[in-house]
Amino acid sequence: MRPDTPAENVDHTAEAARLERTAGLYPEDAEALLLRAAAHLELSGDRPAATALYDRLLSSADALADPALVRALKAANLWEYGHEAEARAIIDGIRLTAPRDPAPWVIVAEALESHDELEAAAETFTEGARLLLAGVAEPPAATHPLLYGRHRVRRMQGLEHDDWDTLADTLHSAPVPLDELHDPKRVWSLGSENPAELAAEITRLRAELGAYRQALSRPFPVAMLHWPAAELAELLSAYPALATEYPSHEEHLSTIESSLRELSSSGTGNLGIVTGTVPSYEAFAASESSSPTDPTLLPQYATTLAARGRAVTWPPQRGAECWCGSAEGYEVCHGG
Repeated sequence: MRPDTPAENVDHTAEAARLERTAGLYPEDAEALLLRAAAHLELSGDRPAATALYDRLLSSADALADPALVRALKAANLWEYGHEAEARAIIDGIRLTAPRDPAPWVIVAEALESHDELEAAAETFTEGARLLLAGVAEPPAATHPLLYGRHRVRRMQGLEHDDWDTLADTLHSAPVPLDELHDPKRVWSLGSENPAELAAEITRLRAELGAYRQALSRPFPVAMLHWPAAELAELLSAYPALATEYPSHEEHLSTIESSLRELSSSGTGNLGIVTGTVPSYEAFAASESSSPTDPTLLPQYATTLAARGRAVTWPPQRGAECWCGSAEGYEVCHGG
């Protein structure tokens, strides 16, 4: 169930409770699952309960994969139900710690933007872009929202385009240009009595909504299961019957890449790779009351890992290391 589903179609409180129970079963994925649960609680209107989940994560003895993201989400949530001073303090702290992940920058900048703090929002978007894009020839996909958000706020401020605004225009691939989507005059078009203006605005909104729906068309990627060499050796040593599925590690890696390319060429989007471990696979088999030697469990295990937020996007961004763990660039490894 996606947290973006309208509240009238989903019991967000029940979905949050289900995700909390799942987090108890899979503590290694608790961070991702509890963040999704908090999103459902926010949509249900129970913002104090969402804050309690964020606090639970931040006070956990286990190290978080992205503590800045959790703090950013907590700040945005707090501001929405009247805790502005605490939210501002958290936002200032995030900006000072300068996280290397674009998501916290985007969240706190959009929180400032939504409360009409346009100058502070533009500064925050710019700080994040300056930190993460310095010396980068081609911005990674994860940083695109930074550039898009900065472009939007600067348009609202009536500022002239700079180099990063031009770059945002170039990266944006939706049918309606970014300049048109972020045109402040669009707000006035919605109140126009001119049928032509209203029709044009409806067309733009449909294009924008179509791009948004496409991005959310699947809650998690179609993922291929990847076994690192040591894990595959342990798997086959414990369960020799699976040798027919994995004749060699090299062939296993080649099969992953070729399968993903075939899916991509057939029009399937949102592809990814999940990495398996033997203990995790054995626990999954036990939860399914089945034997790890059953090869039909392998794709189910991959889907379960993807649903728990363990997938990495395929193909990797230009210049990124190959998904296989060779430490070589994807273009010179399996991407070649």
